[in-house]
Amino acid sequence: MKCQSCSKPATVHLTDIVSGQKKVLHLCEACAEQKQLVKQQELNLPAILQTLIGQHIGQPTDELARLTCPVCGIKYMEFRAEGRLGCPHDYQAFRIGLEPLLRRIHRAGRHVGKVPRRRPNSAALVAELTELRGQLREAVEAEAYEDATRLRDLIRKKEATDESG
Repeated sequence: MKCQSCSKPATVHLTDIVSGQKKVLHLCEACAEQKQLVKQQELNLPAILQTLIGQHIGQPTDELARLTCPVCGIKYMEFRAEGRLGCPHDYQAFRIGLEPLLRRIHRAGRHVGKVPRRRPNSAALVAELTELRGQLREAVEAEAYEDATRLRDLIRKKEATDESG
């Protein structure tokens, strides 16, 4: 159907009944705005969901609904509605909301994947080395150099055993 003013495709259809008489008006969006029949507004679904859910669930969810990733700008409620995160930084920005969700889905706080059948020990060793390197990093940041030295030596020992086996 075409706009009755400019013959562009009509997207606004108004039906008005006055004194029992039906009047139909077909306009494109630009003509409808020009005649002030509609206002240009975007429907902000995440904001509507945030308001509705925040009213019914309470304070913790209301705090989650206000979270926004400082890098990509995605809001927590957008993630919940879409089911997709915007960037890797969202895991840190939405940590308080994601941890319970990941525990419910994976039954763990960290995804470890599958272990190959032919070398089950190597995957466990890699996970252990990763954990030890994290502890080493924390010890260095905390300036606990004795612990850091002990962890460094333990990591080297485990890496040497893996290479010889």
